[in-house]
Amino acid sequence: MKCSVRKDKLAGAVGQVMKAVSLKTTIPILTGIKITADPEKLTLTGSNSDISIKSFILTDEKDEENAVIETAGSIILPSQIFSELVRKLPEDTVHLSVDSRLITTITSGSTEFTLNGLDPDEYPVLPSIEEKDVFSIRKDLLKDVIRQTVYAVSDSETRPVLTGVKWTLQNHRLECVATDSHRLSQRTIPIDSGNQAEKKTLVVPGASLNELAKILDDGDDSSADVVMTENQVLFKFSNVEFYSRLLDGNYPDTSRLIPTESKTTLTLATKELYKAIERASLLAKGERNNVVKLRTEDGTVEISSQSLELGRVFETLNPEKMEGEPLRISFSAKFMMDALGKIDSENVEIHFIGPMRPIIIRPIGEDDILMLILPIRTF
Repeated sequence: MKCSVRKDKLAGAVGQVMKAVSLKTTIPILTGIKITADPEKLTLTGSNSDISIKSFILTDEKDEENAVIETAGSIILPSQIFSELVRKLPEDTVHLSVDSRLITTITSGSTEFTLNGLDPDEYPVLPSIEEKDVFSIRKDLLKDVIRQTVYAVSDSETRPVLTGVKWTLQNHRLECVATDSHRLSQRTIPIDSGNQAEKKTLVVPGASLNELAKILDDGDDSSADVVMTENQVLFKFSNVEFYSRLLDGNYPDTSRLIPTESKTTLTLATKELYKAIERASLLAKGERNNVVKLRTEDGTVEISSQSLELGRVFETLNPEKMEGEPLRISFSAKFMMDALGKIDSENVEIHFIGPMRPIIIRPIGEDDILMLILPIRTF
C-alpha cells in the first residue's frame, strides 16, 4: 500500500474511528485502526465488537484532491500512537507506505516514522447489512434525540436491556424511550420511513448512542440514513458508517408508568428552577440520595435542602402558573437537574399526582418530549 493524504482529512477520520477503539479489549487486533486504500478512497475502520466505525476519505471531493492512491492495500496500525502522531505531523500532507513485512513508513516534511503493522486479514469482518428497513433523520435532530433520552438509561448490568434506548418506528413516527426504573425520558418525532408501515422495535445501547452523538455536528441539518436489522443498526452520513449491535430482551412497557391525571401543576422558568435546585444540591450532595424538597404555599414554590453537618438552604420561586392542591414532595436533585438540563424551552410544566407518585416534566411548546422522575419518601 502506498498513498498520500491531506493531514486534516486523515486526522478527522482517525478521530472518528478512535471512538470505537478500546485499548482494554481482549482481542489485541482491535486495539488498532485498519486502513484500506483503493483507487477511489481511503477507508479507516475502528471496532470494539459492540460498535464499529468506518470513515471514508474520498480521493476527490467537491473538486478538491484529498488523497492520491499509488498502490492499493490494507494495514492495521496501533491506534494510540498513530492518532497522536497524525495530529503532530508538521506538514499538510502525510505519506503512507507499507512494505511486505507490514512495516509502515509515515512521512510528513522532514519527519519520518516507522510503525510495525498487523496483518489486515486477521481483522474481524464487519457485518453485512441488508438495507431493507431504512429511514432518514436530520443529523441535528438525531443528536438532540440522543441528548434528551440517553441520560436516563441504566448504568447497571443487572437488567442489560435498560442500558439501552428503545426505538419504536411506526406510522412515520419514531418514539425513543429510556428508563433506569427511577426516571424516564421519552421523545417522539416524525421521520421519513419511506413505505415502511410495519411496527419496528429495537433497543440501541446507550454507550453506542453517546459515541454516535460525538461525531454528529451541531447545527447540521443534512440527513443520516438509519438501517435496521434484527441484531444490528447502521447509521450512514457524511462519509461515515457507524455500526452498533442491538440489545436483546424484552423492554418494559413504559406507557403504564406515565400517569394521565394531575393534582398539582406548576409552570416555572426552566433555568430559574434548574439554578435553584443546583444551589440547594450544594448541601444535599453529601446526604443520602442527594434529596431536595419542593413545597407549594400561598402562590409560591419553596425549594429547600438540609445537611445534618452543614446546615439548611431555602429559596422561594414565583411560578408563571400554579394550579391544584398544595404540595410537599422530595426528589433527587441530580435526576431533576439531568432532566431540566436537556430542555431547550424557556418554561417547563411539572405535573404532580401525590407525594409518592411519579413527577411528570414537560417543556412548554414541545409536546413531543416527556420526562419522569420518581419522588423520594422523606416527609
